[in-house]
Amino acid sequence: MATLFISDLHLDASCPAITELFLAFLSGQARQADACYILGDLFEAWIGDDDDAELGRTVALALRDLSDSGVPVFFIHGNRDFLVGERFAAVAGFRLLAETEIIDLYGEPVLLLHGDTLCTDDTEYQAFRTQVRDPLWQSQLLALPLAQRRLLAAQLRETSRQSTRQKAADIMDVNPGAVLQTLYDHRVKRMIHGHTHRPAIHEGLLAGESTRRAVLGDWSNDVGSVLRCDANGWHLETFA
Repeated sequence: MATLFISDLHLDASCPAITELFLAFLSGQARQADACYILGDLFEAWIGDDDDAELGRTVALALRDLSDSGVPVFFIHGNRDFLVGERFAAVAGFRLLAETEIIDLYGEPVLLLHGDTLCTDDTEYQAFRTQVRDPLWQSQLLALPLAQRRLLAAQLRETSRQSTRQKAADIMDVNPGAVLQTLYDHRVKRMIHGHTHRPAIHEGLLAGESTRRAVLGDWSNDVGSVLRCDANGWHLETFA
């Protein structure tokens, strides 16, 4: 048995193959897990729990089936789906976690987060993040009609794509100092996150003690990515 960690699926109605791959994951290998953690950006965009699009309902029912089978499911917001709320969580059968969460992973304290807060060199994004995570801004957005929110989400995605093309690759990666500071602040030596789409397991040192940081991979039309953790170690895997 193992605990599974995934992130950055960016599910969207325009990419049904990724959704099918995710549904196969939930009905297949995830059924044998001790737990399943989704560390953000499950959806390409989430405009509110009142969204009546078919994709959300399909995903919620599949997650509920996994939860009902006895596998606990946990969710941390990403930069694309920060509006996922308790209503959707209740339907999907998962537990919403805080932006940073420390869990006991087979005897080791491990810090979980989406990972965007570690990209401190991208000051433009950090300013945007502060804005959209403001409760007042979110309540004003959720008060808009669904059609208007869909239009706004499309505009924000296009703005994000254009901004990403103009930025140097290293700016959008984590800042090493921010990683060490976050580990230090939370008094842990182990971390798991997504966001950067650069899957790897990094080993290092902090105050003379070994550290480990796993970066989750993103999903494409024909390849999924999962971090499988058990008492014997951590393993990044891909599957079709």
